[in-house]
Amino acid sequence: MSLKDQITEDMKSAMRAKDADRLSTIRMLMAAMKQKEVDERVTLDDAAVIGIVDKLIKQRKDSLAAYEQAGRADLAAKEAAEIKVLEAYLPQRLSAGEIAAEVAKIVAETGASSPADMGKVMGVAKTRLAGKADMGLVSTAVKQALSQKA
Repeated sequence: MSLKDQITEDMKSAMRAKDADRLSTIRMLMAAMKQKEVDERVTLDDAAVIGIVDKLIKQRKDSLAAYEQAGRADLAAKEAAEIKVLEAYLPQRLSAGEIAAEVAKIVAETGASSPADMGKVMGVAKTRLAGKADMGLVSTAVKQALSQKA
């Protein structure tokens, strides 16, 4: 079963269970997926769906930080609940050590030798680690690896 089909089934089960919060989050995800399909005239595969989920989680984390800073615990709790629902659709994430090891391989493969090569390394890292790792952590690991080379 594809990830897209799994999300559709989860929406149906949330409807049956009358789980309004989970249902609204899944519907928001389905709307984002449909929007991308219509805009780009494509059928999404699992990798594209994971990219959308990643994007939505990042938006929720940004909102969560803003709400916490503003003292809006009610809205922060809603964002945190949405993040939890969305994270269920992501594959197992790589640990910091695994990210560092992958980045080291990519740096060696691309022949990057200074922080000026960051774009070249990140381009390869994005394609190889998309959906498997938080790109913020990957970026930090790349900066660290390239600063040690300089």
